[in-house]
Amino acid sequence: MDELKDTYKTITKASEEVLFKDRNSKFFAYAFPVTSEDEIKEHLEDLRKKHHSARHWCYAWQLGKEEPHYRANDDGEPSNSAGMPIYGQIQSFDVTNILIVVVRYFGGVKLGVGGLINAYKTAAQMALEASYIVTRTIDVRYQIKFDYPEMNKVMRVIKENNLTVIDQILELDCRIIISVRKKEAERIYEKFDATYKVEITELEDQ
Repeated sequence: MDELKDTYKTITKASEEVLFKDRNSKFFAYAFPVTSEDEIKEHLEDLRKKHHSARHWCYAWQLGKEEPHYRANDDGEPSNSAGMPIYGQIQSFDVTNILIVVVRYFGGVKLGVGGLINAYKTAAQMALEASYIVTRTIDVRYQIKFDYPEMNKVMRVIKENNLTVIDQILELDCRIIISVRKKEAERIYEKFDATYKVEITELEDQ
C-alpha cells in the first residue's frame, strides 16, 4: 500500500527577474508564490504595466496541494509553444501554488516553434532555479469543543502528541483549533472522538 502523501513543494517568495536571449528576442521570466486566481491576475497586470512595450506575456500556473489544477497560456504565440513548455517546468520541479510568467520582447527574427519552445522552457527553468523551493506538510484542521472541566484531558492529548494550536477560546464553553499533519489526522481524530464530553469536527481548508 502506498504511504499517504502529505507533503508538497512550493516557493516562499517571488524569484529574481531572469533573462534569456535568443536571436535578439528577450525573455524575462518570473516565478511567484500564489494561492488564488485573483493573486495571479494581479501579478499579470503588474507585469503588463512594467513591460508595457513587450509583445507577449506567456504564463502557466498550478494551484492546489493534493489535486492541483493548472492553466497554460500562449498569449498569441503559436499553440503550445509557450504556456505548455512553462508548465512542463512546473511539473519537472514538482511545485504547486506557483505562477511563472515569461515576457517576450520580439527581436525581429522569427525563432520558429522549436526555438520558442526552447526559449520559454529555458526561461521558466531559470526562474525556478532562481527561486527558493520548500517542502511543506499537508495539514488537517480540527475544531475541538468541550466544557471547561474537560480542559486537562484535552490539553494532555495536545501535549502528548505535540499538536499545533492555531486558535483557542478557553471560557465555560471551550473551543480549540488544532492543525494536524495529514498522515496523523485519523489517529488524532479518533483520540479526541473517544474522549467523553469532547466534540471534534474537521474544518474546511481555507
